[in-house]
Amino acid sequence: MAHVALIGASGQAGSRILKELSDRNHRVTAIARHPEKIAALPHVTAHAGDVADPVNLARLLAGHDVAISAVTFINTAPQTLIDAVRSAGVPRYLVVGGAGSLLVAPGQRLMDLPDFPAAYLPEARRGAEFLACLREETALDWTFLSPSAEFVAGERTGTFRIGSEYLLSGEKGSLISFEDYAVALVDEIEQPAHSRQRFTVGY
Repeated sequence: MAHVALIGASGQAGSRILKELSDRNHRVTAIARHPEKIAALPHVTAHAGDVADPVNLARLLAGHDVAISAVTFINTAPQTLIDAVRSAGVPRYLVVGGAGSLLVAPGQRLMDLPDFPAAYLPEARRGAEFLACLREETALDWTFLSPSAEFVAGERTGTFRIGSEYLLSGEKGSLISFEDYAVALVDEIEQPAHSRQRFTVGY
């Protein structure tokens, strides 16, 4: 059982990760700007926290085995979050990543395609920046888990594929549910296989 701090615990991905952690009996400090929106679950303690307040965030993170950030990139300064985790002394850091920086061909990212939706470009670019910052990080044991292109509410099947730098695609296109993404992320906590790496999950 790990002691996990989850930043963004009330969001679409964060709430599924929170449930998966709780169901597997991990102790969780669930952090969100509005803690009243965090689900009341076994082994979960809710706290108010904001990525724009790194001093308080580092205080909340201190003493945990693992920190997870499940927050949108567009409203986040990558180095601020990384510094907060590092200053808190948390040894392991997992990031809910984006699909835009995944490769679709050698040297070509998904977000570089001409038909990539313009509305998603700012978030995708900031996600790529976050990944680049992590790759320069020398102190933290980090992992960046990118979803498939379609990241949606669905079912927890426990059946999916794992990839590395390339976008995964199957019969239904490039797809993963929030629920199965959460399974893959908590699996990585329990059985680390991608230390200081990005990996991806899809059907």
